[in-house]
Amino acid sequence: MRILHVVPSYIPAYRYGGPIRSVHGLCRGLALRGHDVHVFTTNVDRDRDSDVPVNTAVNIEGVTVWYFPSKHLRRLYRSPQMKKALAASTRNFDLMHMHSIFLWPTFAAARAAEKAGVPYIISARGMLVKELIRRKNRLVKTAWLSLIERHNLEHADAIHVTSPTEAEDISRFGFKLPPVYTVPNGVCPAGDEAAPVSGRIRDIIGRPYLLFLGRVNWKKGLDRLIPAMSYIRDVPLIIAGNDEENYQPVLEGLAARKGVAGRVLFVGQVEGSDKAALLRNASVLVLPSYSENFGIVVLEAMSAGLPVVVTPEVGAAGIVKEAGAGIIVNGEPAELGKGIRSLLADPELAGQMGINGKRTVAEKFSWETIAAQMEAVYRKITDRRKRAVYA
Repeated sequence: MRILHVVPSYIPAYRYGGPIRSVHGLCRGLALRGHDVHVFTTNVDRDRDSDVPVNTAVNIEGVTVWYFPSKHLRRLYRSPQMKKALAASTRNFDLMHMHSIFLWPTFAAARAAEKAGVPYIISARGMLVKELIRRKNRLVKTAWLSLIERHNLEHADAIHVTSPTEAEDISRFGFKLPPVYTVPNGVCPAGDEAAPVSGRIRDIIGRPYLLFLGRVNWKKGLDRLIPAMSYIRDVPLIIAGNDEENYQPVLEGLAARKGVAGRVLFVGQVEGSDKAALLRNASVLVLPSYSENFGIVVLEAMSAGLPVVVTPEVGAAGIVKEAGAGIIVNGEPAELGKGIRSLLADPELAGQMGINGKRTVAEKFSWETIAAQMEAVYRKITDRRKRAVYA
């Protein structure tokens, strides 16, 4: 199949978190299965541009990526050059897959697909959650949803979600949706253990520590995890992730008030060998999110043999439970802290959970396996469209 993915940002804009990795992982997996995979994206990387060629094809691990500039309305990722490319080439694809909502590229791609008669599927990537909309830009997002996004969703050929949790979140809007398919994210194998790490990380990994890995953002539940440290003795918490909203000073103040400031260390965004080393050497990964459509870091931790503690709101919680790879704990600080403490007190159980998680990821969550599942969804979509045309 010839498939076009449309996503606002793409690698190397890793600051946007899991979706950047998961979209490329899927595209690469599909390419490895013999599909002709293209990506239309922008070069936006928050307040700067990624160092990539624009308006021309770039091959990244078998995926043909087109970066287009966004000069105006960058917060919406608007790109006239992408619009022209969509108008010129959409009809040449068998299917389009959009990865976002509330942003201009999905609006433009959906309209282009409808005009060209090409089937399309939308991945909301965790953005279609009523509580998130209520807490941030409620009026703007409600208007966009009513005037633009509802049409895109209801006229799609399918909706892709990564977990039952995300499917339930979307169902609360009461839209007349097309078929909703659940296909989880995959994960790349853990990094090379022999790869060198930076001095700041080397100083950390020689002792036990808890690890949070992800964006420093309110929805990640760090305001629950930091107070939970009051119930855990001696072990520090390493918080690794970029802080785009200047939320760290708020959390540092919280840590000081709770008397745990000396055991909470912010190390900023980590990638490559530093990230791999933190995952391999931590005692437990904790993801206490208020809302998480999936939580790809959970699979990354499992792949590294690391037991995990997650809240029920994390989409991957079901995977953790089924695999026996960790525990699911209410996010209330006392319960969260006691749950973490129980794992630290039982190294044998924690070790077995790490083994279980690593085995599960290897067997079920390689990107080639996930790409095969998505390919089956694509086949259903295109076959259904063909039957409708010839009926």
